[in-house]
Amino acid sequence: MTTVAAYAAPAAKAPLERTTIERRAVREFDVLIDIKFAGICHSDIHQAREGWGKATFPMVPGHEIAGIVSEVGPGVTKFQVGDRVGVGCLVDSCRECDNCKAGLEQYCTGGNVGTYNSVGKDGEPTYGGYSEKVVVDENFVLGIPEGISLDEAAPLLCAGITTYSPLKHWNAGPGRKVAIIGMGGLGHMGVKIAHALGAEVTVLSQSLRKQDDGLKLGADHYYATSDPKTFEELRGTLDLIISTVSAPLDLGAYLSLLKTDGALVNVGAPEEPVSLNLFSVIGGRKTLAGSGIGGIPETQEMLNFCAEHGFGAEIELISADQINEAYERVLASDVRYRFVIDVATI
Repeated sequence: MTTVAAYAAPAAKAPLERTTIERRAVREFDVLIDIKFAGICHSDIHQAREGWGKATFPMVPGHEIAGIVSEVGPGVTKFQVGDRVGVGCLVDSCRECDNCKAGLEQYCTGGNVGTYNSVGKDGEPTYGGYSEKVVVDENFVLGIPEGISLDEAAPLLCAGITTYSPLKHWNAGPGRKVAIIGMGGLGHMGVKIAHALGAEVTVLSQSLRKQDDGLKLGADHYYATSDPKTFEELRGTLDLIISTVSAPLDLGAYLSLLKTDGALVNVGAPEEPVSLNLFSVIGGRKTLAGSGIGGIPETQEMLNFCAEHGFGAEIELISADQINEAYERVLASDVRYRFVIDVATI
């Protein structure tokens, strides 16, 4: 066991504070990672404040982890000391179900093990990336290519893969008109990735406040959803819409923007249920879908894709003592576009 410094929420809705946690000793197939950077995801806030249901405390959030391998177990073959690596939202799964065997560990039918606010197969609680070190089985560690700096790579482990996976699955690419709802931590990555895939990209945001940024990151069009004309102008024109927002939306209004056989895919997860008139999908044979993160193979594919295209996330680097302030700013949409903690400051 190793004692490391971390930032944890001691109870639901309580401010995060500096503390220490125990990391397990390195087992045969484990990798010990010196964490350099950890992204702040909106889902960290949902869980630390029990917005998605009962949680386990103390909680050390963080599933956008980038760092350097400092030790490997004797059976490890995929990594060596000094490697640049990342850890996303998963640190284990059953490895035996059809989904796991297909590289879709995020949909493990036996239940995967989250990087934090979860329980490992050893019965111990998992703690995330707001900490100095983490120990992870090599099969759930990703290699970060040299083409991306570690700080800009960290948010790719959730925000990047959460948008890459549905864009790939629903065939975003040349000749396809794709819209991204929301220009936040997930949304800005959705714009970059959809553009790099060759799609015609539209941003649907509450206002035009971030329009210049959206166009710079690769959007072809930018519309304010607060303007009713937007829904008239875009009716029936889009092949795919990815919703990255975690607030309830008028799903019928957005479904009306789709062409026949179009899909509206939700990756943002509101805390409240939403309602839908089913005629919104019946007319036009439309799909209302959801998508989680990606499995380990697809997450590695995404990291390689981003490196090949020369981009990571747009980040604001903060020190650990700014985490609580950062949470409030995320809720106020006051970040461009992902807070990343410099773990050296913990």
